[in-house]
Amino acid sequence: MAIYGCEVDVVRVTDQRRSEAELYRAHRTELVRFATALVGASDAADVVSEAVISLLKSGRLAGTDSPASLMYRAVSAKAMSLHRSRFRSRARERRFAEPLIAHDPSQKPEVFEAVAALSLQQRACVYLTYWEDLGPEAVAFRLGISVGAVKKYLARARARLREVLDE
Repeated sequence: MAIYGCEVDVVRVTDQRRSEAELYRAHRTELVRFATALVGASDAADVVSEAVISLLKSGRLAGTDSPASLMYRAVSAKAMSLHRSRFRSRARERRFAEPLIAHDPSQKPEVFEAVAALSLQQRACVYLTYWEDLGPEAVAFRLGISVGAVKKYLARARARLREVLDE
């Protein structure tokens, strides 16, 4: 009798997982479109995946009358979390750049602002090349990238800085 009860529980769990997978497949495209509008195409699929995984782990998806609404709310919450994370990251980067401006009066603040606006890779290469006075080989070694990548990042950074600072 106990064995039979376990088999019934296994069947229920299997049926529940199958229905959750079918539910995800039914709404996946719309959820990715929704997430794309919130966070952009490059992060949309990740946001949807994380949201659905969170719902599945919590078990809330199985017990709701409106699973589609719950999935949309979860995607919205994950998108907001991603935005907050990026905002905090940018704020940390600005706080790091501000002391550099304050401690070196010979440097112009607009240069630091322009450098802070570069991509992370470009900024790292510019900092190590111009502030640490390292050559391309040393920068490549320190960052774990190729010398060609360092040169590419520096060329793009110089072009962007020329563009911004000559305005």
